[in-house]
Amino acid sequence: MPQLQLPMFPAGVTEITPQLAFKKEDGRVVYFNGHMPVAIHDEKDLPSSQFYVMGLVTQSDLTRVFGVTPISVKRSVKKFREHGPGGFYAERRVRGAAVLLPDVVEKAEELLAEDMKISDVAKQLSISPDTLRKGIDSGRVRVKKNGTPKGPSHSEVA
Repeated sequence: MPQLQLPMFPAGVTEITPQLAFKKEDGRVVYFNGHMPVAIHDEKDLPSSQFYVMGLVTQSDLTRVFGVTPISVKRSVKKFREHGPGGFYAERRVRGAAVLLPDVVEKAEELLAEDMKISDVAKQLSISPDTLRKGIDSGRVRVKKNGTPKGPSHSEVA
């Protein structure tokens, strides 16, 4: 007849379920099944969704014990299922370098002052026409015609 294991945890742990508990020590989080440590991660890392995926805990257990929102648990579970544990440690994707640097803006303003089309200026500077249009719309690239700002003059507005 098999003997049942009593849920006996080391002192100072926080119980997640009757079979699983965790303890923070020396900047790390250690998970226990009884006295046996079963997983460990840095305190700054997000709690692993592995126990949820394995069916050992529920989402409500994780939100209650760790004080995280249900949506963050769902996102972590999705990341774990798609990328495994390595998905939590992968480098974040960031936007590329800025294209409208001061020298590019200066050259674009010069070419636009010569009545060149936006698409031609963009092609000559090897940038996207949409990027150049957005720069003009936001005011980062000023469009002048014949040395004067484009648009109605103050005398025409009055």
